[in-house]
Amino acid sequence: MSTSHLRADGGRLCARLEALGEVGAVLGPNGERGCARLALTDADREGRDLVVGWMHDLGLAVGIDAIGNVVGVRAGTDPDAAPVMIGSHIDTVRTGGRFDGNLGVLGGLEVIETLEQHGVRTRHPVAVAFFTDEEGARFQPDMLGSLVYVGGMGLEDALDVRAADDGARLGEELQRIGYAGSLPCPAAGAPHAYFELHIEQGPVLEDEGVTIGAVTGVQGISWTELTITGQSAHAGTTPMRLRHDPGYVAAAITVGVRAIAQRMGGTQVATVGRCELEPNLVNVVPGAVTMTVDLRNTDESLLLQAEAEFQQLCAGLAGEEGVTIARRSLARFQPVEFDTAMVDLVEATARRLGHTTKRMPSGAGHDAQMLARVCPTAMVFVPSVNGLSHNIAEHTHPADITAGADVLLQVVLAAAVAV
Repeated sequence: MSTSHLRADGGRLCARLEALGEVGAVLGPNGERGCARLALTDADREGRDLVVGWMHDLGLAVGIDAIGNVVGVRAGTDPDAAPVMIGSHIDTVRTGGRFDGNLGVLGGLEVIETLEQHGVRTRHPVAVAFFTDEEGARFQPDMLGSLVYVGGMGLEDALDVRAADDGARLGEELQRIGYAGSLPCPAAGAPHAYFELHIEQGPVLEDEGVTIGAVTGVQGISWTELTITGQSAHAGTTPMRLRHDPGYVAAAITVGVRAIAQRMGGTQVATVGRCELEPNLVNVVPGAVTMTVDLRNTDESLLLQAEAEFQQLCAGLAGEEGVTIARRSLARFQPVEFDTAMVDLVEATARRLGHTTKRMPSGAGHDAQMLARVCPTAMVFVPSVNGLSHNIAEHTHPADITAGADVLLQVVLAAAVAV
């Protein structure tokens, strides 16, 4: 049967986005409405319950695996066919918006509801998944649930991860919120294909006036935590030449990694996102600093170069100031290239629907980069207003949400094969 005329209901999708956005809602200084729904908190449980309820309303068979990933499946006509999976996440950073991750999951539910509404059957099952702790804001590494799902991290290792905020054990938090499931990890079988609809989280599409991004791959990511130990001392009585100041070293590292990124150019970026001084008093030279450094590049060899220069920077500063620097890797993922045929499908479908397109890499990490290890994978980007994400003011216009959902619907139909 012909399904090329089918379109998503953008109003219905936006209503679900608003309803989920009220779970863990936070207000910005100018009335912006965002979300604080960190992984495996009470707010995450409430959000999970809401989405699972919608899955049941649509008649999906809902399963939960041992790391808390949730998958709802609409049966296909071929009982032996692997599912076409649509997925993303519903956890947020502490000052998050209402679209990051949520759009991919709820866009998947919109695809299912559209198929149900029009009585369309597919040969392959169609599944909608949301993965545990994609953000890595509470438990590291990021994309933890999808990493375990594809076998890239051992289940027991993941369950033993401790929260960065309060030291809670991931496995115990899963039990506490009622989402420690019984399905195996890694998953028993790979999907036939995986699609993820997502906001760009950057300014490129809006700046160039483009509606749909056909994502070619995801940057490599290197997260490092540094603990810099020096000598706490009186701020007024200790001469500069006799100080062993980890606060100064942290500041120099912050400036230094930015200089590395600027010198390398291209897609190299560097960020110091967290810096905590002890004892954090105005009149005391700090005794210790804990900080994080985030390095990213689309080219693995260049990311390795940035890491090497970062390591040299730390060694030099430690020697000069007489401090020690302990390093701990929080996450390290190589760049990922998506299946060319899948990228072509997204691009061609968007153009057929009358949208402007751009082939582009993702600067942010996504569950899709993990699924790409086991099945053909593609992402559909839609613009972010002012390029903002991980920000309470994060926003995407309803027309762009609808356009992305239409593309998602049609690429899923192409892969799942309407009968």
